Amino acid sequence: MNRKVIVTCALTGAGDTTGKSEHVPVTPEQIADNAIAAARAGASVVHIHVRDVETGQGSRDVALYREVVRLVRESDVDPVINLTAGMGGDLILDPGEPTKQLPGTDLVSAIERLAHVEELRPEICTIDCGSLNFGEGSQVYISTPDMLREGAERIKELGVKPEMEIFDTGNLWFANIMVEEGLIAPPPLYQLCMGIPYGAPVNAGLLQAMVNMLPDGAQWTSFAIGRDQLPWVAQSVLLGGHVRVGLEDNLYLSKGVKATNAQLTERAIQIVHDLGSSVATPDEAREILQLEKKA
Repeated sequence: MNRKVIVTCALTGAGDTTGKSEHVPVTPEQIADNAIAAARAGASVVHIHVRDVETGQGSRDVALYREVVRLVRESDVDPVINLTAGMGGDLILDPGEPTKQLPGTDLVSAIERLAHVEELRPEICTIDCGSLNFGEGSQVYISTPDMLREGAERIKELGVKPEMEIFDTGNLWFANIMVEEGLIAPPPLYQLCMGIPYGAPVNAGLLQAMVNMLPDGAQWTSFAIGRDQLPWVAQSVLLGGHVRVGLEDNLYLSKGVKATNAQLTERAIQIVHDLGSSVATPDEAREILQLEKKA
């Protein structure tokens, strides 16, 4: 069991959730306020997406990231900042004419996905370690081996820690290859993502199998989506991992009770403490992950 647990709060994501809960932050000010509230509640790390202010949909706009990061860095808290670098991999195909891209496609190069990371130099950014049939319909998330190697090499040059997002065992296999090739600075950081259709299902045996595949010295977090989010906090801690909660992955504190990011953070911390573990402060998280603290 993990005795010192890093708690990440994933604030907003890019999913179509803004109409489902009034607590999902959209504007840079709202996202920063949620990050600050989660940090005050005890989160070690805040994981940040941004959204188009007019539509509420996910965005890659560097100016939006710049404002969120500025507000968090100028606040009275100092969480580890983790910026998504997964935006720009969405491909929606016409099933009758599969060479045709449909509206909603946002597909750019590995380097273009890192534009905000290049400028803002967060302590952590994500890298999604494989392509995936993303739910029903004809949407595919694209992240090829060539793209991944190119992105990982640039992230390493920037002195940023990549959080390798793992959606199935094939993703994990390739992430291990990047570690072996020296593209990932030690200790490698894995995020084992469970329950996202059609990636790895929410299954404790599968999580154990994936943990068994990790290289020696790896640090890892796991999360599950929806109603499995909070139970998965315990599952992850018991197997030796860190945890992630937040409105990116789940909107509810309990059945019918909509949550805030701070409330989900507080509940996760309670679970960690009930298991006899303690929560890492941001500086302890930096030490565990060997992060280079940014100004």
